[in-house]
Amino acid sequence: MKLKSFVGWLITGIAACATLLDVVFAQSTSRDQLRFIVQQVCLTHWRLTGDPAPCMRLTANGGGSDPRAFAVLADRKGGAHLLLIPIATITGIESSAVRAPGAFNFFEAAWGARDALAGTIGYTPPRASIGMAVNPVRARSQDQLHIHISCLNPTVYGALQSQATKLGTGWSEIHIGAARYEALRIMGGELGQHNPFELLAAHLRHADDATMGGYTLLLAGTSFTEGPGFVLLTGTHVPPAERLIDGSCAVLRNATGKTASPAALQP
Repeated sequence: MKLKSFVGWLITGIAACATLLDVVFAQSTSRDQLRFIVQQVCLTHWRLTGDPAPCMRLTANGGGSDPRAFAVLADRKGGAHLLLIPIATITGIESSAVRAPGAFNFFEAAWGARDALAGTIGYTPPRASIGMAVNPVRARSQDQLHIHISCLNPTVYGALQSQATKLGTGWSEIHIGAARYEALRIMGGELGQHNPFELLAAHLRHADDATMGGYTLLLAGTSFTEGPGFVLLTGTHVPPAERLIDGSCAVLRNATGKTASPAALQP
């Protein structure tokens, strides 16, 4: 078989495999599905064609060994719900790789990928409506780090808007429904050097893998009186962070049920 024909056959085969991903998800009980998708499917397809499908985006070097490399994948639940997934094998929030000094800030990368939500909504949601979530070990189904990117649940959005002024430079208590979280205000239009994993580790008395794994983590875009920023929420005996976001983006809808314009929420 000629090389050109072989490459064409291989690419066709990869594309066909990509269409079977939903079937694999439905039938498999593996906790390594996300790792397989980004490392074996998206990365392989990207190397051969420059297209990371079925991932939406992928940043990596030729060998895929860059610890800063990541892929963006639409969540299989549908709606305006994306996942940012490292290419390197990183188990989850408990991994020391995400909190080590100088570690790549995957939350900053997730914030930068929020514009991909426009593919579903029609525009990039305003910062105050966006949440990025990482579940604790007890509440996740996959053992590859993934950050959920979506709109905030309307209840969460309302709670943050009403309580954000109470937040100072240190950790504070904040309530969402019956759940009590610890919250930290982060100022700035971008995260920069503020790595939420490092911030949580610095806050804990013992930031080992087992301790970190018990925490849920949500980063919400916010606009304070002093300027743009973020609220970092965490807790242990609270709902998983994924429950605080909403792929239907109901927070963007007005009372008539129609999608609101970006100006309807804080910039």
